[in-house]
Amino acid sequence: MRILRGRVQRHRVMEHMVSAGPGSLTPVLMTNLFAGMIFSIQTAREMARFGATHALGGAFALGFCRELAPILTAAILAGQVGSAFAAEIGSMKITEQIDALKVLRTDPIEYLVVPRVVACCVMLPVLTMMGLVLGVGGGLFAAHLFYNVQSSIFLDSVQGLLEPIDLIAVLLKAVIFGAMIALAGCTWGLTTTCSKGLGRSATSAVVTTWVGLFVVDFFITVLLFHGVTVMY
Repeated sequence: MRILRGRVQRHRVMEHMVSAGPGSLTPVLMTNLFAGMIFSIQTAREMARFGATHALGGAFALGFCRELAPILTAAILAGQVGSAFAAEIGSMKITEQIDALKVLRTDPIEYLVVPRVVACCVMLPVLTMMGLVLGVGGGLFAAHLFYNVQSSIFLDSVQGLLEPIDLIAVLLKAVIFGAMIALAGCTWGLTTTCSKGLGRSATSAVVTTWVGLFVVDFFITVLLFHGVTVMY
């Protein structure tokens, strides 16, 4: 409701966008690159048995775009940013800084939570698309190196099977996952009660987010793609 009412502190959003974006860029790109190569090798191995390596690019792109890229990127952000949110806010809760904000008539949700949610919702789609591009590039490289699949054939298959709804699904998942990461981290931070529980809150934020990611991803996949599967 605060976001819809425009009660967003832009300077704090920019501050958290830096930690959620450039601060997480290297692990996101490295993870997607090697995941793309691994997925391409495993997919090509099975498709080569049936002489269908010409369709490798499309099959790879569908699986990697729809599922792997959004989940892997969100998992990296949850481990690096979500846990940091929980630790930062938990530390503020223990040292009574949040109580001090209330005394100063500053809304803790508006000051602490809203900027983090907006930052993650903005930066996760950007990171996901960058990871997706690098992952497809890694898959192309692995397919050409290990199975001699020509780059033109791989990319033509990607273009032929990848549809706009797939990219829309990627962006939709990234926005939802970004909100989940920030909300989980902030929630566990705000519910921290003692210094011993600080590490537990950070760990719980990551675990909760990871479980939630797969649950939500399942329902999004059913809503967006189940009907298409049945039609075919």
